Order: sequence, then structure tokens, then C-alpha cells
Amino acid sequence: MLVGEQPGDREDQTGAPFVGPAGEMLDRALEEAGIDRRTVYLTNVVKHFKWKPRGKRRIHQKPNREEIDACRPWLDAELRRVEPRAIVCLGATAAQALINRSFRVTQQHGVLQPSSFGPPIAATVHPSSVLRAPDSESRRAAYAGLVSDLERIAAAVRG
Repeated sequence: MLVGEQPGDREDQTGAPFVGPAGEMLDRALEEAGIDRRTVYLTNVVKHFKWKPRGKRRIHQKPNREEIDACRPWLDAELRRVEPRAIVCLGATAAQALINRSFRVTQQHGVLQPSSFGPPIAATVHPSSVLRAPDSESRRAAYAGLVSDLERIAAAVRG
């Protein structure tokens, strides 16, 4: 199970998770890591797209603790129904919601650890953070890190 922060603009419009630019990046990373996306359940900690208007565009806004807590029953129900072999948090918001509030993806990424949910849990960067990297070299490095984390987690789950 891969858990992101919240739907983006395109996800909000289509009703499907990870179908926008970050989803396309995630698809490539999963493929490179040897993970079949059809075998992965994708969801988000927050179930609505929080945004503010900027001209004709809807600009993402980070969810607050109350919004995360309000959506938690849906995520808990998904966890019970899916019964994942592992949980991978994509980005800090998901990791802080599911692992602990002080979790730092930059320091603790790619390592499966025990969780209170049953299956082991890990975190890696959110694909959208790769897209937001300031230059092509930073994007290449962030993407390589995402793929490496996914490979490591998949190997541990299979192993």
C-alpha cells in the first residue's frame, strides 16, 4: 500500500489517485524498481484536495492536523480491508501521520520498520517533490533516491 498526502488537481477531477504528473513519475519509479503498479493499492492520508485559487489554477495547500485526523477513519478502513504486506508513506505528511509527527523523510527514508498497523511501514519522498526539485541534476538525484527506496522496500517485503 502506497499512501500519499492528498489528491492533486487532476486526481480531484478524475476521482482516481496518482493520475497526474506525480502519478506518472510514480509509475516510472515503480516500473524501474520492479514493482507492478497493478499489485499496489494507492491512497492518500487526506481524501480531499485542499487548494486556493490562483488565476484559473487551483494551487495545492498542505492539509492541517485537523484535516488529517478527520480523514483517518477512511484510511483505517482501507488498511483493514486491503491488509497490505507493507505500507509506504510517500512524503512527510503521510509519514508524520502514520509513523510519528517528528518523522523526517530526508533522514529516515527507505527503511521498513514495525508499525502499530501490523504490516511494516517505511517512507520515501513524494513524487511531486521530485518534480519540484530546483534543477535537472537535483531532479535526477531525487528520482534515483525514490527508485532506490522502492527497490529496497520491495526486496525486504519479498525477502
